[in-house]
Amino acid sequence: MGKMEMITNTSPRKGVNNVHPTPPPLPAKAPEYGRKGIFMSKRSAVTRYSSASSTARDLWDSLFDGGYRADVTIKTDDGGIIYAHANVLGMASPVLRGMLKRAKGFGKKRSISIHGVHQDAVRVFIRFLYSSRYKYEEMKEFVVQLLVLSHAYAVSSLKRVCEQQLEHGLLNLENVVDIFQLSLLCNAPRLTLISHRMILSNFKAVSATEGWKSMRNSHPGLEKELLESVIEEENNQKEKIRKSKERKIYLELFEAMEALVHICRDGCRTIGPHDKDFNQIQTPCKYRACKGLELLVRHFAGCKLRVPGGCIHCKRMWQLLELHSRLCADSTSCRVPLCSNFKEKVKKQSKKDEIKWKILVKKILRTKRIGGSVSFIASSTSMSS
Repeated sequence: MGKMEMITNTSPRKGVNNVHPTPPPLPAKAPEYGRKGIFMSKRSAVTRYSSASSTARDLWDSLFDGGYRADVTIKTDDGGIIYAHANVLGMASPVLRGMLKRAKGFGKKRSISIHGVHQDAVRVFIRFLYSSRYKYEEMKEFVVQLLVLSHAYAVSSLKRVCEQQLEHGLLNLENVVDIFQLSLLCNAPRLTLISHRMILSNFKAVSATEGWKSMRNSHPGLEKELLESVIEEENNQKEKIRKSKERKIYLELFEAMEALVHICRDGCRTIGPHDKDFNQIQTPCKYRACKGLELLVRHFAGCKLRVPGGCIHCKRMWQLLELHSRLCADSTSCRVPLCSNFKEKVKKQSKKDEIKWKILVKKILRTKRIGGSVSFIASSTSMSS
């Protein structure tokens, strides 16, 4: 039983009024400070990174706002003065701790200076050292200056907040060049990557901003590096487009091979195997290349110039038949015409032509394996042997 309980349960003595003291008024509502992140609304005052209770954080805010027994004066630009406590500043920032050790003052009061940024930005910075809180509107206005302060005074928690706020909304085309330069100076690699990507993706608009013009005058070497990276990115995009088109061609060739086997083995629409009756009632064909290849087969069967080089459509058909023979796993049981003949022809081809065909076969196999399983053909190992 505590001391308060003992006093409460004891009967009052004679002559003593049993009157309880009036409780103090409830504390006023603390101003809404909070860290806004990707999981919070702008109005939220909850600090995502602090495990301290709201009451404790309100107390730290009150200590800063009231300046109770403050023993440090912080001088800012325009003659502004902010009162703070040396113990809080020293625990929150090793740089400020060193400044306080060297600071001069009268008695126990010391004075330090933080110049180069707006006075209000310094106040937001010092408040964060007390309670890890800030207003979103203040962060939006002073995020660049707060990033500089967090790096200069080694406040890693504030630095992370600034980086996250920039990544999730405060980074834009107008400030991206400044943020890119600042991220290099402040050793913020993720922010460097994000701002660099934004510059590359919106180069035309970014290069017309005041930030870019300023960088051109102050850091021409950095502008040169960015221009080189833009050219490199454009070349990479062109290469991706080229490879995408190439892959599409190889997939179309593989689909043509599947449709050719399907037509010669099962029959489709008006063409079927020569040794069995064609079924007039068929379900829709699942092979996308079947219709076009069927027209090509019908043309090939009736063309009078059916020799290589005589007809462009027949030439394409000859190439498809030869490609099939190189992909076919078993020509002895294959129903595709001339499959075994082409395999014999391969033995008489020049080494140069043979290398070209092997490269084509490898690329088709590789492309198909990326997109899905490979059917009816030999493995790439046997093809390359």
